[in-house]
Amino acid sequence: MKAILDIVLIVLQLYIYLLIASAVLSWLIAFNVVNVRNQFVATIGEFLYRITEPLLAPIRRRLPNMSGLDLSPVVLILLIILLERLIIYYIYPNVF
Repeated sequence: MKAILDIVLIVLQLYIYLLIASAVLSWLIAFNVVNVRNQFVATIGEFLYRITEPLLAPIRRRLPNMSGLDLSPVVLILLIILLERLIIYYIYPNVF
């Protein structure tokens, strides 16, 4: 059972990295540092969008409009960290 919890913790940590990568890529695209016409960049952008958007969209709907500032990745990262801490401190020690 601890192995399953370890896998869940690794997946949550990997998802945090994907959220950060998605935010950085969106900044690079917004400031015209990378070209979205490049097939490699477009593929990575599409992958990150499809992975992160299902969890970010409900948070965006609930957050107030911040005039172009998207805080939904920060909120989701904080929620994931909270979930990780709950697993580590309350669930993990009670599993045999």
